[in-house]
This record gives sequence, C-alpha cells and structure tokens, in this order.
Amino acid sequence: MRAGRPEGDGVREQGRARRGQGELEAQVLGALRAADGPVDTAWVRERVGGDLAYTTVITILTRLLAKGAVTREKSGRAFVWSPAADEAGLGALRMRRLLDQERDREAVLASFVTSLPPGDERLLRELLERAAEPED
Repeated sequence: MRAGRPEGDGVREQGRARRGQGELEAQVLGALRAADGPVDTAWVRERVGGDLAYTTVITILTRLLAKGAVTREKSGRAFVWSPAADEAGLGALRMRRLLDQERDREAVLASFVTSLPPGDERLLRELLERAAEPED
C-alpha cells in the first residue's frame, strides 16, 4: 500500500473510475463534432456526462481552445463552442505541436519519414507532390 492511497487500481475517485489522461478532452471533442453547430457549455456537459461539474467542462473547453482544437464565439452573455477541425485536422494539429517543441526539426522529420512503413512513406510523398503543384 502506498502512503495516502488505498490498495487497488488507484484510479477510483469518489466511488467512480477516473478518466484517463486526455480521455475527457476526446469526449468533449467527440460531443462537439456530433453537434449540428456551435453549442453552449451546458449542452457539452449533458452529452459528456451530467455528473461533471460545469466548471470542469469549461476548463476542458478552455484548454482545447488554447490548443487550437476548438473555437468559441460570444452568444449573449455566454460562449458557444465548435470543433476547429475534423479528426484528421486535430491529429495534424497534435503532430505540429509536437514538432514545434523540438529544436532540430529536420532531424525529427527525417527520423519520422525513415521510420514510416513503405506504404505510408509513398503516400506522404504523393501528398507532398500534390501540395507543391500550382493551383489552377
């Protein structure tokens, strides 16, 4: 037994399983993607789980806003929220953020490309060629 913690799985909080790191953000983003348009915090809270504190949902939305994963706009006295991108766009955003944290971008990109399976490397080359083509 560790000091201050009961024995067991260590992931229980107030009688319920605690969400894994990033799981709540993913649930909030999933709820926003399922919405027909911008939604308020109460709508998100209801979809993700009404047992969450309203302030917890606001905190998650604010963190996602800082990461560029969601947008917000004023609607009356409150904000309404929307996803900034689809799942692929959010994955690309995470990859860019990780790359931005590295000092030697060239080395990181070179290592990334050389570690790709042949099919993914081929796809990446095709996408880069398409991106370099002038638009009509």
